[in-house]
Amino acid sequence: MQLVVARIGRAHGIKGEVTVEVRTDEPELRLGPGAVLATDPAGAGPLTVAAGRVHSGRLLLRFEGVADRNAAEALRNTLLIAAVDPEELPEDPEEYYDHQLMDLDVVLADGTEIGRITEISHLPSQDLFIVERPDGSEVMIPFVEEIVAEIDLEEQRAVITPPPGLIDDTQAEIASARDSSESARDSSEEGS
Repeated sequence: MQLVVARIGRAHGIKGEVTVEVRTDEPELRLGPGAVLATDPAGAGPLTVAAGRVHSGRLLLRFEGVADRNAAEALRNTLLIAAVDPEELPEDPEEYYDHQLMDLDVVLADGTEIGRITEISHLPSQDLFIVERPDGSEVMIPFVEEIVAEIDLEEQRAVITPPPGLIDDTQAEIASARDSSESARDSSEEGS
């Protein structure tokens, strides 16, 4: 299985180093010296990591055969792809690879179906599940402990406890329940 583990950013300095936007929780394993990575676009690779270091909070990599700034800048926006055994699991039991989460059913704690995870968006602040609803619409669910209560890989589902308003139906149900109670109150007041 192929997983995107980083995206190459700007060249750094004049000796072929590049900044990298890390997209893996295991950069020391996936992006360490000697790692051979496929690329997208494919013509840019494969690339072998010669060295890596952290500078001002950013990971810098140098690849074999990339010796100057021009060669490094030519790699900008290239995705780095690692081959991963599909049975391999992250060391931390609270972490998941994207391929483990794709196509999970998303349900509320009471079992109400919300949809299916079709995409995972990795943002700087948090990850988001892009969930396709049964009607074809999409909803974004932040992948944070306060909302995603449980990931059950055996049952192929993610149980969520969303705050009011996160999922359109929840807000509509609350509003319709309030409207019907107001209608009932208005009716009883009219009959008085």
